[in-house]
Amino acid sequence: MEIINFDKENSLISQFMLELRDEKIQKDRLKFRKNLERIGEIMAYEISKRISYEKVEVKTCLGTANCNKIGEKIVIGTILRAGLPFHQGFLNYIDDAENAFVSAYRKFKEKDHFNIHIEYIASPRLDDKTLILVDPMLATGASMELSYEALLTKGHPGRIHLAAVIASRQAVEFIEKHFPADRTTLWVGVVDDEINEHSYIIPGLGDAGDLAFGEKE
Repeated sequence: MEIINFDKENSLISQFMLELRDEKIQKDRLKFRKNLERIGEIMAYEISKRISYEKVEVKTCLGTANCNKIGEKIVIGTILRAGLPFHQGFLNYIDDAENAFVSAYRKFKEKDHFNIHIEYIASPRLDDKTLILVDPMLATGASMELSYEALLTKGHPGRIHLAAVIASRQAVEFIEKHFPADRTTLWVGVVDDEINEHSYIIPGLGDAGDLAFGEKE
């Protein structure tokens, strides 16, 4: 499996990541959501270099131009709710994409022990399409893997791009074991080395859903 870690080289993602992590700046929910969206836009642009295009002729007011158009059917999938601003960044650039949504949440049995539950999916058919599945935080990788399994009820994509803002080293290793290596690429803004006893990424940035939309009961 190919892993693209944007932290390996400098880009605007580095600046947006700083602002997402800074506990003072991240209190501005609008800015937090906008930075998730911006990182999604940058990743969408980079992914666009890996998809296929086809030649078309376009009439202008002065003649005919040879142009390239996207030659793949693309579905952008996201895990609710933290993924919504991140998802929007991808959709801003790949605006003709179809969309899929999965509700995955932690159901706690005890204080620090939980299972991931899938409650809802809405998706077009995925057969032979390119699936871009986005989730800003990959702590263990379990939500991403279960969401993918749920989406497989709608067909099997031909190519898979997984995108995260921050992932733990453990999640990256989990993803490598549970996704088809020959047709999956993982795109991540940065990889942090550990998760704590609550399965939060350290140093991470906290709960992305709460920072984007407010705390939940």
